Amino acid sequence: MFQLVAKIELRLWHPFFISSVTISETSFTLTYEDKLQTTVNTPIPFDGVGLHSGAAVRLVIRPAGADHGIVFRRVDCASEVGDIPGMWDHVLQSPLCTKLENAQGIQVSTVEHVMAALMGCGVHNALVTVDGPEAPILDGSSVEFVRGILSCGLRQLDRPVRALRVLAPVEVRRGDAVARLTPHNELTIEFDIDFADTAIGVQKKTLNMANGSFVRELASSRTFCRKSDVDAMRANGLALGGTLENAVVVDGADVLSPGGLRHQDEAVRHKMLDALGDLALAGAPILGHYHGSRAGHALTNDLLRLLFATPDSFEWMICDADVAARLPGAGVHWGELPRVA
Repeated sequence: MFQLVAKIELRLWHPFFISSVTISETSFTLTYEDKLQTTVNTPIPFDGVGLHSGAAVRLVIRPAGADHGIVFRRVDCASEVGDIPGMWDHVLQSPLCTKLENAQGIQVSTVEHVMAALMGCGVHNALVTVDGPEAPILDGSSVEFVRGILSCGLRQLDRPVRALRVLAPVEVRRGDAVARLTPHNELTIEFDIDFADTAIGVQKKTLNMANGSFVRELASSRTFCRKSDVDAMRANGLALGGTLENAVVVDGADVLSPGGLRHQDEAVRHKMLDALGDLALAGAPILGHYHGSRAGHALTNDLLRLLFATPDSFEWMICDADVAARLPGAGVHWGELPRVA
């Protein structure tokens, strides 16, 4: 965000799920091997400012029932129009963040960091209320959302976890930027970037998203941008809530943010964080290898749109214990949370 620089028949139900896949509506019986869906134990509030508006905003992650998925609710709007699905087909593409919009034109933007935290902590269902058009930027990463989720804890629900398994490669390109999904036994994210500013330069990283790696390796990495981009955005009424504390700002070889970098390769780690948040809009964990090269929010959304438009490229599956151990959020615990200043 922000930077320019077991064989079974079941009903796959989501209140806003749109797909060309035809699924049987027969009932099913849970077995002891099925991994159950989760939600948060209690409401978790977060107070901050919107990155672009600079306006104060409160976001609350609330418990939700099985098969609810992730839904955002604008509580400053009329109740009958305020719900916005956290789904790929409700993305209004924007170069600076991930923005969602419902059929009534109600929007909420900068959702990628909270979506990454929910997926990275293994939360399958939540109602996310927000009292404005933008999620709070907090420290520019997902770490505060993760800390809140891990402090609250999760509870299991009475439905099995579904996953989307990639069966054939899909790829999209825009100029030099590429985003690709290929078959894999778990979700692996690979990303490479190349910026002229030597404070960033060329960076590449690959991570398996299971076993708490998101929380341990990516969650604390902040959004980044060039000082000249910040100046240009502010001149156009954007980035009004951005500070040197909630973004890594670079100028050539210099890192202007106090305390410098949290990781030497913090920039590519944040791009991977963003990618996980954008992939979470598939509506379920993905089993596949994602490779992004100079990719951004819009390109990852293009990739999901192509995936769902190509039914032979994926399948839905019920997760037993073996599959569940390979999903994002599997094995995560408080001790994996990195300390940040």
